[in-house]
Amino acid sequence: MIAGAAGGPKWLILGHLDRMLFGSWFRGRRQPLYLLGSSIGSWRFAADSCADPIAAIDRMEEAYIHQVYDHRPTPREISRKSRSIIDYTLGADGPRDVLGHPFNRLSLVAVRSRHLIASEQRILLGLGLAAAVMANTLTRRSLRWFFRQTLFSDPRTPPPFASMGRWPGAGSALSPDNLNQALLASGSIPYVMDGVRHIAGAPTGIYRDGGAVDYHLDVPFGLNGRGIVLFPHFSRRIIPGWFDKHLSWRRPSVDNMADVLVVAPSEDFVSRLPNGKITDRTDFYRYAGDDEHRFACWQTVAEAGKILAEDFMETVTSGNISKRVQPFEKHAQSLKK
Repeated sequence: MIAGAAGGPKWLILGHLDRMLFGSWFRGRRQPLYLLGSSIGSWRFAADSCADPIAAIDRMEEAYIHQVYDHRPTPREISRKSRSIIDYTLGADGPRDVLGHPFNRLSLVAVRSRHLIASEQRILLGLGLAAAVMANTLTRRSLRWFFRQTLFSDPRTPPPFASMGRWPGAGSALSPDNLNQALLASGSIPYVMDGVRHIAGAPTGIYRDGGAVDYHLDVPFGLNGRGIVLFPHFSRRIIPGWFDKHLSWRRPSVDNMADVLVVAPSEDFVSRLPNGKITDRTDFYRYAGDDEHRFACWQTVAEAGKILAEDFMETVTSGNISKRVQPFEKHAQSLKK
């Protein structure tokens, strides 16, 4: 199983690792490989599941880096551009290829909006999000008042996590007719983008970014010691939900992480990237009115991802991985310090 977190432009640092994994390392696999993605993680895995994954990742990287918007883009404009990135990445045959892949089994998470968050009126939506922020500070369980988590899955082979009770809306099957809409919904950031309506085969409602609740996928994967969840990640920290980003005490369940192998860049590596960080949405403001420099920055970070891919491959093939893996509990303590 492989997990893919939400995180917008941060995905660029993982592009070459995805090329290596899906372009060569998994080639010839026979058993199902379950992919669980939230937001941009679901976009990555859709590209990874195309007939030619490297070409699809190339298309996604090209289109994603070269996004251009008005000075103050509307949610509709951002949604339209996002849909065009998905369509360009997958192409006409992509949805059928993804859902007919020999071994990849894609699942993605979105949320169905409730109460004020089901409104597209900016004031009401803003009030709903503010209430969600405050309620989440007390307990993550309160998010069920605002969002109904929904799991969209390849119907050929039910994934182990579908039966773990984590997604009350589980059971929405992916199809060539709804894949692109489901991907858009999974990445539709509340207030920044429009919600997505009318997803074929899914319950009626307004769907938004799955990362609102499942940001870095602190979920029971259902393997119970029978395998590994490989988690190529852009951060040493796993943040359960989008509203937890500034809550330093909010950490993932140790039980949920029991079968998870996180692969993430070191702090030293990140410090040598442009601006000393991995690409993120703040770059749209940093380079406002200077798209060419943002393109160059994002391309540089994407190319730096080759180092991560090569290091991972060398570590695995040489056997040195046994010397570099750190128990998650020990890692969590180091972050706490």
